[in-house]
Amino acid sequence: MQKRNWLVTGVGSGLGRAIAEAALGAGHTVVGTVRSEGDLRGFEELEPGRAHGRLLEVTDDGAVSKVIAEAERDVGPLDVVVANAGYGLEGTFEETPLDEVRRQFEVNVFGAMATLQAALPYMRRRRRGHLMAVTSMGGLMAVPGMSAYCGSKFALEGVLEALGKEVAQFGIHVTAIEPGSFRTDWAGRSMTRAERTVDDYDELFEPIRAARRKASGNQPGDPARAGDAVVHIASVDRPPAHLVLGSDALRLVTAARTAVDEDIRAWETLSRTTDFAESARP
Repeated sequence: MQKRNWLVTGVGSGLGRAIAEAALGAGHTVVGTVRSEGDLRGFEELEPGRAHGRLLEVTDDGAVSKVIAEAERDVGPLDVVVANAGYGLEGTFEETPLDEVRRQFEVNVFGAMATLQAALPYMRRRRRGHLMAVTSMGGLMAVPGMSAYCGSKFALEGVLEALGKEVAQFGIHVTAIEPGSFRTDWAGRSMTRAERTVDDYDELFEPIRAARRKASGNQPGDPARAGDAVVHIASVDRPPAHLVLGSDALRLVTAARTAVDEDIRAWETLSRTTDFAESARP
């Protein structure tokens, strides 16, 4: 396998850490961003000389550009960039304050966009590279109580699909990584939970919130295997535009896409009535 330079945001824990560890284990060099000095030291101790930690808040566009530029200068040309940093925001749509929704989009959408946009000019000039972002199975299907999170991931999915079509001409690949439930802190200490204020949602939402808390630490997905899968697709000539990870994600995403297809078919006749009549066309 050709040794490459990677940059992964959010390597302090979770899937970001697993992806970085898998890349290091395969002999690659990784620039990993974290938010604390302790996480920075811990990351660099994984592989001294090949694990390069950088402090970064992905919502600071200028800082993102600076980290990418420094990595290109000090570590070498970035071959793979993974925009992973993000978090979950749980709460029904009505109960979730808009300022919390905006923060969710700032991190999950604009933070990822800033990372990919800062790396793109270097890859475009070299006519090669692989841009990835961790979205979620929640970017292809939605569940009650996660409207802000799913909305942010659906938005990122759209960005990545359009981006992939723009940069394919330059030899640059774009992949959306869509994990299901993995055994990380995502549903535990890393989850932000909106305050409950409307009793009408108790019957629907309280069991969902309780089940998510109970499942934390017992999810079916193995982060290390997810990291290996991401490293694998970076090594193939024709990597996927979408990489769904986990049997639960496969099941739920397939069901959601089937439901959309069924709606389209069921209402196809009505959909066709909204075109101009042939006689009215110039």
